[in-house]
Amino acid sequence: MQIHVVSRNQTVSSIARLYGVTAQAIISANQLPNPDDLVVGQAMVIPIRGSYYFVRRGDSLWEIARRFGLSPAELARVNALSESQPLAIGLRLYIPSRPKRQAEFNAYVEPRGTSVAQALITDARRAAPHLTYLAPFSFQAQRDGSLKPPLLDNFPEIARENQNVLMMVITNQEQDQFSDELGRILLNNMEVQDRFLDNIVSTATRLGFRDIHFDFEFLRPVDREAYNRFLRKAKARFGQQGWLMSTALAPKTSRTQQGRWYEAHDYRAHGEIADFVVLMTYEWGYSGGPAQAVSPIGPVRKVIEYALTEMPSSKIMMGQNLYGYDWTLPFVQGSTARALSPQQAISLAARENVEIQYDSKAQAPFFYYNDPSGKRHEVWFEDARSIQAKFDLVKELNLRGMSYWKLGLSFPQNWLLIEDNFTVTKR
Repeated sequence: MQIHVVSRNQTVSSIARLYGVTAQAIISANQLPNPDDLVVGQAMVIPIRGSYYFVRRGDSLWEIARRFGLSPAELARVNALSESQPLAIGLRLYIPSRPKRQAEFNAYVEPRGTSVAQALITDARRAAPHLTYLAPFSFQAQRDGSLKPPLLDNFPEIARENQNVLMMVITNQEQDQFSDELGRILLNNMEVQDRFLDNIVSTATRLGFRDIHFDFEFLRPVDREAYNRFLRKAKARFGQQGWLMSTALAPKTSRTQQGRWYEAHDYRAHGEIADFVVLMTYEWGYSGGPAQAVSPIGPVRKVIEYALTEMPSSKIMMGQNLYGYDWTLPFVQGSTARALSPQQAISLAARENVEIQYDSKAQAPFFYYNDPSGKRHEVWFEDARSIQAKFDLVKELNLRGMSYWKLGLSFPQNWLLIEDNFTVTKR
């Protein structure tokens, strides 16, 4: 699979000729929202086996081979070159496909309102072949130990058809806000806790869930050990059913990190108790904060590297956003950025006739535009380059896989690059 970044005056047809594929293949692979109006800086995937590299000034065969994990002799052989032959700038070199490794992928799906939108069901069906787990969000725990279920619609059926483990996501949310008081009750009132676990078991058995996933957030710091004790108790109970148990963890960089979102999350204990964890490595750029990349690669790496000091890599799933944000500038505290999908971001850049730029430090695309009222906007989102950087990190650190928040946001390049990089584990 090739990642191609559009240059000025390029068209789908000229790019297709460059790689020896049809224009329609590129349009279909990328579900191009703007096939007749490509944006300079727009990243696309080209559906070919392997990839091509175009020689730049200062390149050598040895350096290029090392970059792609090949020997100079192998790179020379597949391109019918002599190892001692000087490389002309612009020469197209073929890079063979690299071996894939096994990895697991999860995606949350969050139906809202009184019914599940057909578009959300369609997106879940498209994503499910690329997933190990499908996670309807969420069963909300109640103060009496009962459960308020999400809209499930066709999701159990989709999971069965695609050999996905149906993940039962359970939250301490009330009115869609995480509640420390609800957490206090569930973690410390043994009568309520036992009823809570009974209800989880009966519901999971009835609906076919095979992983129980606790996303307990904004807990009181004093409830850290109570949460650990609860997880041990729950793990023992679910183990009798042959189920997995997983947890979601706030993005910490040290054991002593302060803050209500962090202190009750004990990475070491979760690593010992749970079958795996999802690190929520996103929302550095968030709807209520100033404009920046949602999941910049440097901060993401720091969280994972800390997690690796507390638990094995085989238990870590990197969290990844499937969305970006459009901020109105200058940022004013109390204002809210608009969420948008990668495809919507590209369409917006095309409509506003602006170039997409790429921050090599954050490994994320962005652009600016002015709205009809003259207000300046800053947009950060995800593209093929940014997600490939995260896949490279998964492989470098030998992680279990990746978990997406959330389906319903179109990003076709992501799913194609999963298949190009990994063999998706099915359970």
